[in-house]
Amino acid sequence: MKTKQVYVCQECGAQSPKWSGKCSECFAWNSLVEEIIESSKNRKSFSTEKAVPIQLANLKKEQHTRLSSGFSELDRLLGGGIVPGSFVLIGGEPGIGKSTLLLQVSWALAGKKHHVLYVSGEESVSQIKDRSLRLGISVDDLFVLSEVKLEMIVECIKETKPSFVIIDSIQIMYREDISSAPGSVSQVRECSNTLMHVAKSLDVSIFVVGHVNKEGSLAGPKVLEHIVDTVLYFEGDRQHLYRIVRSVKNRFGSTHEMAIFEMRDVGLLEVTNPSELFLSDNEEKIPGSVVVPCMEGTRPLLVEVQALLSDSHQFGHPRRVSTLIDHNRVSLLIAIFEKRLGVSLAQQDVFIHLVGGIKINEPAADLGVMLAMMSSFRNLFVSSRLAVFGEVGLGGEIRNVAYAERRILESERLGFEKCIVPAKSAEAYKGKSMEVIGVKTVAEAIEEALEL
Repeated sequence: MKTKQVYVCQECGAQSPKWSGKCSECFAWNSLVEEIIESSKNRKSFSTEKAVPIQLANLKKEQHTRLSSGFSELDRLLGGGIVPGSFVLIGGEPGIGKSTLLLQVSWALAGKKHHVLYVSGEESVSQIKDRSLRLGISVDDLFVLSEVKLEMIVECIKETKPSFVIIDSIQIMYREDISSAPGSVSQVRECSNTLMHVAKSLDVSIFVVGHVNKEGSLAGPKVLEHIVDTVLYFEGDRQHLYRIVRSVKNRFGSTHEMAIFEMRDVGLLEVTNPSELFLSDNEEKIPGSVVVPCMEGTRPLLVEVQALLSDSHQFGHPRRVSTLIDHNRVSLLIAIFEKRLGVSLAQQDVFIHLVGGIKINEPAADLGVMLAMMSSFRNLFVSSRLAVFGEVGLGGEIRNVAYAERRILESERLGFEKCIVPAKSAEAYKGKSMEVIGVKTVAEAIEEALEL
């Protein structure tokens, strides 16, 4: 075996024969780290084994017997439960609740007589015991192991044969045959590959915890997200009570689903009706407040959009501030607002905010943002029993959006009496208990929504 010295970017995994201050691929500064790669001269290019393809029509659909995690919301994120042999990655900021959630899931599975192994490389077994006592966890089939050497972890899995394994975290694990430090691109990639083969060959479900970098994405090589079957992200501020978990990849279910948990002294509690969470508790009428039915995966959520327009004290440089909604999209809506409605905002500071801490990326909130801006500008109220949704085009027209019927039915279920929707979406509603108004332009929506 021969070895050669290379420099690997810790952000994108690109290799370079010599060190430089900036990566030539992703342009990250001070990200190249020295690593030793082993190579063999006598390595064969192709395997001598014969690969035989199978006709797709002759294959039978495999029925996965899923395990319940103890949280109905988490089961929905995973596509109906934990699939045996699946490899799941959970990422999030430190202290946001990843280890707490997985310890509670371990407790629920062990309580159903499933053999569970919790491997922690960052905490000792006594620290895990203290956390379990705080959460009230005490069960016989839950085993803990404090180890970072992957070879010993794999050997323990083969000997104990658990049905569920937690690795906390993947960045701290290392293989002895790789000379680079734990957390490097090579270590994370090879450790993940090894665990993936263990999960598939032994039919054991493995959950791994991944750290995030300062940009909020998972630390380590991007190939880590390609290896796993499912990627779950924790969102939210750890100083707040609520935690949002999103599914951004799932080979066994739909993606872009969302679950909400509340952090308490006894651990994480699932929030089964998140729409009420994202609506303001203030019953008084407030100018600039509009409720929008949005979609998170297949689930409709009602979110309150708030806008504040005030006279700018910075002549020629008005402020444009948006939180939890795309800033570029808000800038586009402001331009449409000025051009199509004939209202100048050159001397107005514009602030857009979403109540509850959820982030929205879909265009269905366009109409709600524009109505909230007009409500604040004119200091007129929008009824608290009114919901609106629709995509706004550059010409000021209201375009249709997906899942219109689900949005309307969710608004009706929560007691809303009136809903302003795109003209084509109004045809999808077949009920009678709610007034649905179809509009074609922003001007029509403003005339219907604002209480003159």
